Amino acid sequence: MQAVDVLIDYLKAEEARGKSHILLDDESREQLRELYIKARDTVRAPAKPKAAPPATSKPASEPAPQISTAVPASEPETPPARIVVEGESREERLASLRQQAENWAPARAMDSLRDTMVFAIGNPEARLMLVGEAPGYEEERRQEPFVGPAGRKLDDILKAMGLSRETVYISNIVKFRPATPRQTTNNRKPTPEEMAVCLPFVMKEIEIVKPDCIIALGGTAAEGLLKLSGSVTSMREKWHAIDGIPTRVSYHPSYLLQSGSGNEVKRKLWEDMLAVMEKLGMAISEKQRSFFLPKS
Repeated sequence: MQAVDVLIDYLKAEEARGKSHILLDDESREQLRELYIKARDTVRAPAKPKAAPPATSKPASEPAPQISTAVPASEPETPPARIVVEGESREERLASLRQQAENWAPARAMDSLRDTMVFAIGNPEARLMLVGEAPGYEEERRQEPFVGPAGRKLDDILKAMGLSRETVYISNIVKFRPATPRQTTNNRKPTPEEMAVCLPFVMKEIEIVKPDCIIALGGTAAEGLLKLSGSVTSMREKWHAIDGIPTRVSYHPSYLLQSGSGNEVKRKLWEDMLAVMEKLGMAISEKQRSFFLPKS
């Protein structure tokens, strides 16, 4: 898969989010300009036949060799990878998407991603979709997103909301575990390039599931889905949108584990969940509203 094909898929994903323009720095503009000029000159320049060698005296009985000026046909380029979703129901369409993600050439061509694909889990008819960053050790081993310690924390959050992983749809911005040298149980954040090759699948999932609300769990998911930058603290407490779908950014469950699960951080995450519940029109009890508030 050529780099230009990855760029095309990235631009199509941006277009699907409603964006018609992107910003380029001077260096990027210059590189694109050079590619354009090179492609234009290649198309305009006619193929030059090989010049015949100078004539030499030959015996009259020996005819001069025929010099072919035919230009051999160039081999056709491999067409860029494209996602073609098939099926009538959402289950069938997601299954078609999953099969293509398994053998997605742009991802397979990246030596920085491991081989085992971890797609998504949950209800294709879900009103709520949650998106994390990438599979970790446990997710890769069990081929299911959010099943390690952070996954158990997410289960607790969903339970407190009156939901479960069977009633929502859970995915990741990257479908393969980012690799590291001599990797065992250690994980790392995916790069922008790794997110770009998998983003078309996440956008197709959103298109198929059609959730009423999306939660981006962590800064990486917010960066990949919404092109935001900065801290999660600066991204949360406001509504964003993906294809018109209300989207909330909140802390990744692993952040609760890393921060020692202090009530202050838990409350901030819970306030995001309360906002989502209100957006979905879910009933909220006084007990739920008071979770993790300081005791008087």
